[in-house]
Amino acid sequence: MGKPWKILDSIKTAEGLLELRQRDERDFLITIGGLVLMNSMANRSEVVLGQLGCRHLTEHSAPRVLVGGLGMGFTLRAVLDSLPASARVLVAELNPVVVNWCRGPLARLTDSAVSDPRVTIEICDVAALVRQYAQAGPAEHFDAIVFDLYKGPHFRTDPLNDPLYGSRAIAHARAALRPGGVFAVWGENYDEGFARRLLKAGFKVGNSRPGRGGLRHAVFVAERLETLPQQPLQRKRQSPG
Repeated sequence: MGKPWKILDSIKTAEGLLELRQRDERDFLITIGGLVLMNSMANRSEVVLGQLGCRHLTEHSAPRVLVGGLGMGFTLRAVLDSLPASARVLVAELNPVVVNWCRGPLARLTDSAVSDPRVTIEICDVAALVRQYAQAGPAEHFDAIVFDLYKGPHFRTDPLNDPLYGSRAIAHARAALRPGGVFAVWGENYDEGFARRLLKAGFKVGNSRPGRGGLRHAVFVAERLETLPQQPLQRKRQSPG
């Protein structure tokens, strides 16, 4: 019989009680409203997300990376391990208690990724942050944007107005990236509609399903192309003579 979970900390949020639980030295859960958001013993897709999002930057002189969502820090750790010492990584996290957990009981899992000198944490909505940088000058743009959010794109996503995965949000992400930059996104499942929106917005799109057998999450890897795809011309309808 497995050990019982011990609640280390909890905080009320608009979506329910956010809790950190532990039962062994490296066995942790983060739950919200009783639903499991992440498990420290099942982090393969988060690691692959960070690796694929930044694999093009290993030889870059001074890359800039935006990570949306901190979680337990596994994606951030993979991002940092893919980058040179000159990199700068901005992490957008909604809840400061999650940052505290990653600096405290969860730090051992990622060699204290949040304390890496390359990292800056901003407590904010990552969608708003992307919109801000989309309007900034080229020097402020990113070489990679990595979304590790507990709700990924899915078939119910509003294709136009979803603040993270709709067409308008994708356009903002593209505008906040440098040419050749990568927009990498975690999803619970593959979503064809999201992939189509990325293609239409001017990205070259690939995806990965890390792991073997069982539930395998999706990792979308979208490379920003230099130019937008050509849109077909709409012929004007002729009025009947």
